[in-house]
Amino acid sequence: MEQQWERLDLTPWRCPEPLIRLKLWLRGAQAGQSLLILLGDAGSRQDIPAWLRRQGHQVSLQQESDSRLVLRLVVGAMPSS
Repeated sequence: MEQQWERLDLTPWRCPEPLIRLKLWLRGAQAGQSLLILLGDAGSRQDIPAWLRRQGHQVSLQQESDSRLVLRLVVGAMPSS
Protein backbone atom coordinates (compact mmCIF):
# COMPACT_ATOMS: atom_id res chain seq x y z
CA MET A 1 0.00 0.00 0.00
CA GLU A 2 1.46 3.37 -1.03
CA GLN A 3 1.91 5.92 1.74
CA GLN A 4 -0.12 9.14 1.43
CA TRP A 5 1.80 12.36 2.06
CA GLU A 6 -0.28 15.30 3.18
CA ARG A 7 1.30 18.68 2.34
CA LEU A 8 1.74 21.69 4.64
CA ASP A 9 3.06 24.75 2.80
CA LEU A 10 4.58 27.12 5.36
CA THR A 11 6.60 29.17 2.84
CA PRO A 12 4.43 32.33 3.06
CA TRP A 13 5.23 32.86 6.77
CA ARG A 14 8.22 33.99 8.78
CA CYS A 15 9.35 32.66 12.15
CA PRO A 16 7.62 31.92 14.52
CA GLU A 17 4.42 31.48 12.45
CA PRO A 18 5.55 28.27 10.65
CA LEU A 19 6.28 26.56 13.98
CA ILE A 20 2.93 27.68 15.41
CA ARG A 21 1.06 26.33 12.38
CA LEU A 22 3.02 23.07 12.50
CA LYS A 23 2.22 22.63 16.21
CA LEU A 24 -1.48 23.16 15.42
CA TRP A 25 -1.29 20.52 12.69
CA LEU A 26 0.44 18.09 15.08
CA ARG A 27 -2.38 18.46 17.64
CA GLY A 28 -4.66 16.54 15.30
CA ALA A 29 -2.03 14.11 14.03
CA GLN A 30 -1.74 10.44 14.87
CA ALA A 31 1.42 8.36 15.24
CA GLY A 32 2.59 7.15 11.84
CA GLN A 33 0.87 9.96 9.94
CA SER A 34 2.95 11.44 7.11
CA LEU A 35 3.45 15.04 6.07
CA LEU A 36 5.47 17.00 3.51
CA ILE A 37 6.53 20.33 5.05
CA LEU A 38 7.59 23.25 2.85
CA LEU A 39 9.60 25.97 4.59
CA GLY A 40 10.89 29.26 3.18
CA ASP A 41 11.96 31.31 6.20
CA ALA A 42 15.68 30.87 7.00
CA GLY A 43 15.13 30.61 10.75
CA SER A 44 12.37 28.04 10.33
CA ARG A 45 14.46 25.98 7.90
CA GLN A 46 17.09 25.67 10.62
CA ASP A 47 14.92 25.37 13.74
CA ILE A 48 11.95 23.22 12.72
CA PRO A 49 13.82 20.03 11.68
CA ALA A 50 15.78 20.06 14.96
CA TRP A 51 12.63 20.73 17.02
CA LEU A 52 10.75 17.88 15.30
CA ARG A 53 13.58 15.42 16.00
CA ARG A 54 13.70 16.48 19.67
CA GLN A 55 9.96 15.76 19.83
CA GLY A 56 10.57 12.18 18.64
CA HIS A 57 9.38 12.51 15.05
CA GLN A 58 11.07 11.02 12.00
CA VAL A 59 12.31 13.79 9.69
CA SER A 60 14.14 13.45 6.39
CA LEU A 61 15.30 16.04 3.88
CA GLN A 62 13.41 15.80 0.61
CA GLN A 63 14.69 18.90 -1.21
CA GLU A 64 16.81 21.92 -0.34
CA SER A 65 17.63 25.15 -2.15
CA ASP A 66 18.73 28.63 -1.09
CA SER A 67 15.11 29.72 -0.67
CA ARG A 68 13.19 26.56 0.26
CA LEU A 69 13.41 23.38 2.31
CA VAL A 70 11.11 20.40 1.85
CA LEU A 71 10.96 17.87 4.69
CA ARG A 72 9.23 14.52 5.04
CA LEU A 73 7.77 14.04 8.49
CA VAL A 74 6.48 10.80 9.97
CA VAL A 75 4.75 11.54 13.24
CA GLY A 76 6.23 9.67 16.19
CA ALA A 77 4.37 8.51 19.27
CA MET A 78 2.37 11.47 20.52
CA PRO A 79 2.55 12.21 24.25
CA SER A 80 -0.76 11.85 26.04
CA SER A 81 -2.15 15.17 27.24
